[in-house]
Amino acid sequence: MKLLRLHVAAALLALAAATTAGAVTYQVNNQALSTAGRRAEVSPGVRRRLRRAGARGRVVLHLEHLQADEPREPPVDTVVLAVRDVDGIASTLGNTITLGAGYVAGITGNDFNTQVTGVLYHEVVHVWQWGLQDYAAHSWVYEGIADFVRLRAGYIAAGWVQPGQGNSWEDSYSVTARFFDYCDSVKPGFVADLNGKLKDGYNVDYFVQITGKTVQQLWQDYKAKYGN
Repeated sequence: MKLLRLHVAAALLALAAATTAGAVTYQVNNQALSTAGRRAEVSPGVRRRLRRAGARGRVVLHLEHLQADEPREPPVDTVVLAVRDVDGIASTLGNTITLGAGYVAGITGNDFNTQVTGVLYHEVVHVWQWGLQDYAAHSWVYEGIADFVRLRAGYIAAGWVQPGQGNSWEDSYSVTARFFDYCDSVKPGFVADLNGKLKDGYNVDYFVQITGKTVQQLWQDYKAKYGN
């Protein structure tokens, strides 16, 4: 684990050096009519948290590919967080993250920064993921990767099951993040490798290519580790 942390730290330094000339700009725009939108826009540190989430997500996604000759990641110059009067919590399209004003309004007390930050860590991953053209057919993979980044950042969502629980590795909003965390323990850098392969679309054989085990065997091993 210590070696992995050093690897991530080195990757962060490499990322900073590689992007100095073309740093990503982060913007927060309130497009909601309610006061909730203003609350998110002026909340101390929202832009800083978005920037940190972006940096963490980029490193996790592209950890093994920072020095590659081919494009390291989808080119993004600006990431926009827009607070809008829409249903739901959040969504991402291209380089724009939409945060629901109604969701913001429903957060009380000290939970605001924690909950919103967790959402940002998830959503900003979609900005830099490869293979989103295949999202509709295999959404659990892409959502699971985004939740993996959120998990590693320490922002566990209330709806996630405990480690080893769950009926399917494809339950992306409750199970997949922890399953991918296990896969990453089997093969450090698993998520970065998986993301790189997704550039060509999803194939279940990627699990064998990366870890040497089928996804079914990994799932069985994961359940067995926790006595399930």
